[in-house]
Amino acid sequence: MRRLAVAAAAAITALALAGCTGHTATSSNGAPAQAPSLQAPEPGTGEESAGDAVSGGAEGRAEDRSVITTGWISMVVDDPVDIAEEVAAVAAGAGGRVDSRTETPGSDIQQPSASLTIRIPADELDGVVAALRELGDVTSVSMNASDVTQQRQDLDARIDALSASVDRLRELLATATSIEDLIAIESELTTRQSDLDSLTQQRDSLVDQVDFSTLTVDLVTEQVAPKPVPDDFWSGVVAGWNALVGFATGLAISVGVLLPWLAVLAVLAGVVIGIVVLATRRRRRGDSAPTDRSPEPSLTDGPRA
Repeated sequence: MRRLAVAAAAAITALALAGCTGHTATSSNGAPAQAPSLQAPEPGTGEESAGDAVSGGAEGRAEDRSVITTGWISMVVDDPVDIAEEVAAVAAGAGGRVDSRTETPGSDIQQPSASLTIRIPADELDGVVAALRELGDVTSVSMNASDVTQQRQDLDARIDALSASVDRLRELLATATSIEDLIAIESELTTRQSDLDSLTQQRDSLVDQVDFSTLTVDLVTEQVAPKPVPDDFWSGVVAGWNALVGFATGLAISVGVLLPWLAVLAVLAGVVIGIVVLATRRRRRGDSAPTDRSPEPSLTDGPRA
């Protein structure tokens, strides 16, 4: 029986292979099947469409990039407080906002200054910088771009997965029949909903930083503007001479300030030294005075021999 079963299985396998071979060798009408064409594609069909697909995919990837742009601008203006109002107006006109603002009015001991941190749409950054250049003399500009595409995609994927998980838990909660199941599902649903809310806040904050560039604007006057750094030998010599003159002038001023105090201290020191000298002389005179008194004879002393 075992041999018959093996022989039958072999026969069935052979028939199946023969049928597959016949089906592949002939077409549906019994004619031999033709080999696929190996002709090159016509110009302007396959290669161009492939190139268009690649370029379109690259453009799509470039558009999907998430970049956070931050910048810093230092400007010399006549009135920093008034120019700060214009900077805020430029930001508002571009659809942005002012996140922080610090103003220091001028006084007898300090020069006026102002500093603003503005958030503007990323597409309007170049236009805003150009508008700010017209408000004063720009002394320094710094821009920094950070690509956070991978971070945003990761947050989106985790949010989608948690959202689907929360939906499934809600469906299970609606069909739960026992108290134990309800408690377990509600606990797990609360945990995952909390994680989902946290990830959503992170993603929203990241999107806000991408959509709105951060620009810090420092406004100062000419008096407090940084002096140019020497860039050659003679400018270095001039800077060193000016520093030496400044040091000598400061030293002379310090000596002039201390001179009255030194005079008073000298007088006090002279008085103290005079007192000490007089006291020393009196002590020496007292110690060197002669003793002229002779001892009186005692009554008990006998006659001298």
